[in-house]
Amino acid sequence: MSSGLIVVLVLAGIVVLLLMYGIGVFNRLVALKNRYENGFAQIEVQLKRRHDLIPSLVETVKGYMAHEKETLEAVIQARNQAVGGLADASGNPGDPAAMKNLGGAEGALSGAMGRLLALSESYPDLKASQNMQQLTEELTSTENKVAFARQAFNDAVTEYNTYKQGFPPVVLAGAFGHGPDAGLLEFDSEAIAEPPKVEF
Repeated sequence: MSSGLIVVLVLAGIVVLLLMYGIGVFNRLVALKNRYENGFAQIEVQLKRRHDLIPSLVETVKGYMAHEKETLEAVIQARNQAVGGLADASGNPGDPAAMKNLGGAEGALSGAMGRLLALSESYPDLKASQNMQQLTEELTSTENKVAFARQAFNDAVTEYNTYKQGFPPVVLAGAFGHGPDAGLLEFDSEAIAEPPKVEF
């Protein structure tokens, strides 16, 4: 076998190995991105559930707290902003700006809900209402699920970003369509991560 043929075979072998490595990097990036997008889908389900519970809670409270109109309106307005933030983030999970906007909207909603639940403590008939107790229990359960789903999403985003920033994937990521790092979902208020303590 001539030395020219050996060189060609060695170079061909190197090219094949590099190509296989590139395919491996591409597949790993896709898998990690799919994992954090799935994580966001889990958050989305829980946040939609949360958003769906709030109008029922406001209607229940309204009969007892009619003169607290400003607080009730603040909750509805914050809910509507959170629904809009979720819709924007759903279009591009991991987008840093969308995640920041969603986190801010959900933090504002948590603050408004906290004020509403704190005010409800002053109304014994409301506290004794079975409907209020059931809604509060469902809301607390949902808040816990949101916190768990958010942690799983942030873990998946961190794993994706860490792999993408490593060498040599950092060289290949842009060419494979993986641009800026994915954004974590952080709430401005930790109220959503720690559900309000309401005792009946």
